[in-house]
Amino acid sequence: RGFAHKSQIAATQLLAIHILTTIVGRIMVKDGDLLPDVELYETNPNTKVKLRDLFNGKKGILFAVPGAFTPGCSKTHLPSYIEGFNHLKEKGCEVVACVAVNDPFVMAAWGEGQGAGGKVRMLSDMHMDLTVALDAVLDATPALGGKRSKRYSLVIQDNVIRHVNMEEPKQMTCSLANVAVTQLSAL
Repeated sequence: RGFAHKSQIAATQLLAIHILTTIVGRIMVKDGDLLPDVELYETNPNTKVKLRDLFNGKKGILFAVPGAFTPGCSKTHLPSYIEGFNHLKEKGCEVVACVAVNDPFVMAAWGEGQGAGGKVRMLSDMHMDLTVALDAVLDATPALGGKRSKRYSLVIQDNVIRHVNMEEPKQMTCSLANVAVTQLSAL
């Protein structure tokens, strides 16, 4: 009887921890939050990029798209940062990175095809660690076959998120490069 009782207590404690972790882990990112301490991938699965190392001591932009090679992401979102790169740099931006829930090979090929080299780092969140940490999961099953990231941009200064620009579904306005240029000017 003692063993069964202890097992029930342990199971109840594990359930409580799971529920608490789920609730706490699902708080939407907001201005002033610290950038999540996660690893992303660049070029291939062996090339890990620690997100906090990338933005440590720097001003930068991290923007997310629902999917590489998708129409809005390829025609508008990523191009806004490639074309606006010099304006971002003039405002003190040292890092511009694009992230998506795609594998790193896809992200690398997409960046190459879009001419992102030397301007926008193309990062893969293939395990959704960042997407979940920011509570930015998008159920894109009908259009993209599974869960992806919401569209957003983050203006970051030394690993602190200064501005969160989270788009409403099927919108593409507040997360474009021109908004980031204005927000960088205010830092």
